[in-house]
Amino acid sequence: MKEIKQETYLKWYEDMLFWRKFEDKLASVYIQQKVRGFLHLYNGQEAVLAGALHVMDLNKDRMITAYRNHVMPIGMGVDPKRVMAELYGKATGTSMGLGGSMHIFSKEHRFHGGHGIVGGQIPLGAGMAFGDKYFNRKAVTLCFMGDGAVRQGSFHETLNLAMLWKLPVVFIVENNGYAMGTSVKRTANHTDIWKLGLGYEMPCGPVDGMNPIKVAEALEEAIKRARNEEGPTLLEMKTYRYRGHSMSDAQQYRTKEEVNEYRKIDPISQVKKVILENDFATDQEISNIDRIVKSKVLECEKFAEESPYPEKKVMYDAVYEEENYNFISHKLT
Repeated sequence: MKEIKQETYLKWYEDMLFWRKFEDKLASVYIQQKVRGFLHLYNGQEAVLAGALHVMDLNKDRMITAYRNHVMPIGMGVDPKRVMAELYGKATGTSMGLGGSMHIFSKEHRFHGGHGIVGGQIPLGAGMAFGDKYFNRKAVTLCFMGDGAVRQGSFHETLNLAMLWKLPVVFIVENNGYAMGTSVKRTANHTDIWKLGLGYEMPCGPVDGMNPIKVAEALEEAIKRARNEEGPTLLEMKTYRYRGHSMSDAQQYRTKEEVNEYRKIDPISQVKKVILENDFATDQEISNIDRIVKSKVLECEKFAEESPYPEKKVMYDAVYEEENYNFISHKLT
């Protein structure tokens, strides 16, 4: 596997801490109604992204996911200030302020969304992989989804075709325990989601999604298979979210004791522990990283606050390609 060095752990710590604090800030401004609509936070699941980025080829590989999608584009190289601005609905956002929380996108950095329809991204991920195979680009698509999305028929249709055509795609189920507020055992006769790949004779398996090393190890093998035209893989990342499904979630389906138990294996704390135990950094150097992260988050907030809202005509420009389209308007009576 690609070597995990001192620099790797320090980067993981800074990245994951920034992602966490970035979203903590979003939660804060959401309460102030500066961010509207829905807001689904990634807190607790950062090790999945950190491990994935370590083994991806960011010059050609792609990523697509559902609506818990704020920090993933940042990991792929998108300017976090533009992500924050998009959540504010500002013109400087990744989608000109028109997409919001659920629809962050960057063609330049091969991050293909944020999708508000549960499971809607799964066939799209396979479709992008088909295009890469057709044009022999040697690129791999990482298609993320939640545990609830595997109940969609499109999931099974996609796995069947992906295996049949040996598409260069890795399907990653981020099983954070609850589909909104419903546990896996209440929706199926099984609790091991990864076993769904067995029905299509697809390589599959469970992964400790709270540990970036375990994630990197599993994904490196899956990406290698995909790049060598050996076909797709299904991985179940067993992770946990510390916040509710969305900001409006009262979380009555779980106890505070359960959340606190999972906090004991917080991926950020785990990485920090390795850093200190191996003398990769001093307490002072860790404090410096903390200050850098805090400063970066404040820069993002300032940028979003000071950016203008988009002009109304932008909505037409983003929908219609033809500039002189004859819009028909009428008053409702």
